[in-house]
Amino acid sequence: MAIANKHKEISYASPRLGGEFELGINENKKLTFPFEENSKSRFWGKLRYWWCWLAASAMLLFVATPALLFLWIIRRRLWLYPLALWGAKTWLKACGARVEVSGLEHLKEGEEYVFISNHRSYLDTAALFRYTGKRIGLVGKKELLKVPVLGQGMHFVNIIAIDRSNPERARRSMDKARKVMESGYSFGVFAEGTRAMPGELLPFKKGAFHLALQTGRPIIPVAIRNTDWMMGKKTGVAYPGTIEMTLLPPIDTNEYSDARLMELLNKTRSAIAAELAK
Repeated sequence: MAIANKHKEISYASPRLGGEFELGINENKKLTFPFEENSKSRFWGKLRYWWCWLAASAMLLFVATPALLFLWIIRRRLWLYPLALWGAKTWLKACGARVEVSGLEHLKEGEEYVFISNHRSYLDTAALFRYTGKRIGLVGKKELLKVPVLGQGMHFVNIIAIDRSNPERARRSMDKARKVMESGYSFGVFAEGTRAMPGELLPFKKGAFHLALQTGRPIIPVAIRNTDWMMGKKTGVAYPGTIEMTLLPPIDTNEYSDARLMELLNKTRSAIAAELAK
């Protein structure tokens, strides 16, 4: 498979799928990678899919709801964070997902980062939140705020919803994210703004890069593989498997300015694309 780019092309061999294909890396456009659909039974895949959401609903009802009420009463909202980490890990296990993380050696103790990741599945959110090795907040979609219990819990653990249809509200949300980082948190952002279809990498939005430049924090590009065939967008199925999450070397944002934001964006995106192509 070849993905054309008038500026620069790099050929990659795919040991998983065989053959070579090319990636254009200088343009912020949709990329499509070689992709094999899961050959397992769709019947069992659908059953597992609904089991995943039944497990999530039970955890929200019987664990999160009492915890939220109690912590709200005693005014200790951030005490929910360890429970949220447990919830993310437990839900991934319930879905049959194991997580293998590489690249943790790139992280320095006492340093905060902006983790920028690709996004193909709901599984990505739990994996990024639980397994970066840092105390982390996340940027999510405004629709999540409407989910009972989950929406309230998001505020407790510094998950900030972005209303991309309203530039002023989006700016205020990113300002809040900056203040959270200044209090000692790292932040995770799915820069595509939505889940991509299986095998795709969508264009990146600029918000995460503004956040990194405003805070002066390094960017950690994150490549997440396998979640598209495990629980991909619009598939309606879920399969057990191993999520491979790779933390790539940090990018020093102090070398960049607002005028070079697109250069920073393309450097981050090309690092993720190259890793996804392996």
